[in-house]
Amino acid sequence: MSSRLRRAPRRPSGFTLLELLVVLVIIGLLVGYVAPRYFSQVGKSEVKAARAQIKALEDALDQYRLDVGRYPDTEQGLGALNTQPAGEARWQGPYLKKALPDDPWGHPYQYRSPGEHGEADVYSYGTDGQPGGSDAAADIGNW
Repeated sequence: MSSRLRRAPRRPSGFTLLELLVVLVIIGLLVGYVAPRYFSQVGKSEVKAARAQIKALEDALDQYRLDVGRYPDTEQGLGALNTQPAGEARWQGPYLKKALPDDPWGHPYQYRSPGEHGEADVYSYGTDGQPGGSDAAADIGNW
């Protein structure tokens, strides 16, 4: 007689419900810990982007001033950087390579000349689009 090796009974492959639940709990804990830290960094990057855009607008305004001899008034606004205002013969623009950007929260940048903080103020109202505020809703300007 031939001797046959007995095979061990096969266990079904796959995960048990308990193993899946443990993995889901671990993933949930990791997301709960990491997500708030990640999203707080997103808010900081929007503020940095707004500061960089304000600096670029300020540089364009300085170039406008060199050509025209003064900053555009509040009525002309930042649009004077891309479109020649009526009666400005010394305008050499456009002073921006692209269209006038909105702030990172989708609101237009504010402009005032003469400004309260300098000759020309360029600013954003922050996340809420309203004057004042604190943290991410605080005003961001070139002062």
